[in-house]
Amino acid sequence: MAFLIGGANSAAADAGYDVDNSLRFNDDDGAYLQRTAGANTGEDNATLSFWFKLGNIKSDNNGGTIMTEGGTTGTHIMQIYAQKIYIGSVNFSLMFPNLIRDPSAWYHLFVAYDSSQATDTNRVKAYLNGVLLTNAVTFTTYPDQNENLALCEDGDTTRVGSRGNTGASAFDGYLAEFHFLDGTTKAYTDFGEFDGDSGIWKPKEYTGGSYGNNGFYLEFKETGTDQDSSGIGADTSGEDNHLAVTNLAATDQSTDTPTNNFATMNPLDAGSEATLSEGNCKYTGGTTVGQSQLQMCGGTFGVSNGKWYFEVKRISNNAFVGIYAADHGAVNIGYTNAFQSGWNGYSHGVYTSTGNATSGNADTAYGSAIDDDDIIGVALDLDNGAIYYSDNGTFMDSGDPTSGASKTGAASNFTTTVETWILGFISDGSSGVAGVYECNFGGCPAFTVSSGNSDANGYGNFEYAPPSGYYAPCTKNLAEFG
Repeated sequence: MAFLIGGANSAAADAGYDVDNSLRFNDDDGAYLQRTAGANTGEDNATLSFWFKLGNIKSDNNGGTIMTEGGTTGTHIMQIYAQKIYIGSVNFSLMFPNLIRDPSAWYHLFVAYDSSQATDTNRVKAYLNGVLLTNAVTFTTYPDQNENLALCEDGDTTRVGSRGNTGASAFDGYLAEFHFLDGTTKAYTDFGEFDGDSGIWKPKEYTGGSYGNNGFYLEFKETGTDQDSSGIGADTSGEDNHLAVTNLAATDQSTDTPTNNFATMNPLDAGSEATLSEGNCKYTGGTTVGQSQLQMCGGTFGVSNGKWYFEVKRISNNAFVGIYAADHGAVNIGYTNAFQSGWNGYSHGVYTSTGNATSGNADTAYGSAIDDDDIIGVALDLDNGAIYYSDNGTFMDSGDPTSGASKTGAASNFTTTVETWILGFISDGSSGVAGVYECNFGGCPAFTVSSGNSDANGYGNFEYAPPSGYYAPCTKNLAEFG
């Protein structure tokens, strides 16, 4: 799991520039931000800089529109696929075959447009995580000298998050630190830098000046739905070029950012019938009876030490909810039934139909059945080798996650022989109906949190308070406790 791109070195992040918020886009929701452009500052120069974390990983030739001119029919676009980055306008098209398939990582993309340059390859420059992309492939044509970008024509629509309204052409995932500068070409080092200790590319506060007539800076710090300074699309560049909000809500505002990366579920670690949405925090299982491997899905973060807390809400139908071993050579996720002896000791969770603590096919009475709309709390104590589960804030079997070595009320069949546990494991395979579950690792809950509770470090947004000494699975906490 390469979840260390962006926000991994939290000690460095604490001492430097912090990004507080991101915005979650779900491609099936028809979610986007847009505004009508005015007279531009200068179309032979522009700068685009943003951070992104993937949700639904798009196929080679479909999807991932970040920014476009013209709404649903715009031809001047920035797209990110699983296999490549595409940058295009009316008369130029660049494709870079970079493999972008890690849904646990934050990436930074910087694009500078300056068509005044004499050398064609200098007219559009793109940097991924601070590295210049030089491997443009088929269909690549650089702009002519002094050619206009045509991204912000007076009266045209500038849209962020989709080209069409839903589905394949829309971006799915998280965006943060979104800068667009109209009429100005800046350096990639104005927006990011390599950390002196870890060597990891990290965000840097932009202090370079004007954004131009149509430029904007989206920090996603507000939650309103109007096109103003209190809206989700608020422009904080000083230009007041606020973007209108379509099919985005306050629940899509996230604290999962490139300087504090949170766990999610992992589409690369899933069976063929498991599907994820809402930034990889909503799980929908399958309908093949008795084949739980087809519906299995794991999370993005593994831990070997410390105390960790996350929540999973049951929306409908039964499933197994818990954690599983990162290294289990004999039995692989997505290929073998989770409710067999081969998983004994290598998975642990509650089965919602009974509330029993389950590991493979080792089943132990623990709690009561968990109903639709109930929220399961998972408290994992790797310092003492124990795990606890709660139902709507009440720990099962009178469990006390703060009891330490006495393990009061901990699940009795939890093994301590596994070196690294993956936080988040859902499997639905004992019936012909699909289980639907919404996860909350603290960064961007898939369900609405009515109360709001963080851990002792101030991270996470949970429905129920994490037990004392337990922490949200994010990179700043991992650097301290993991």
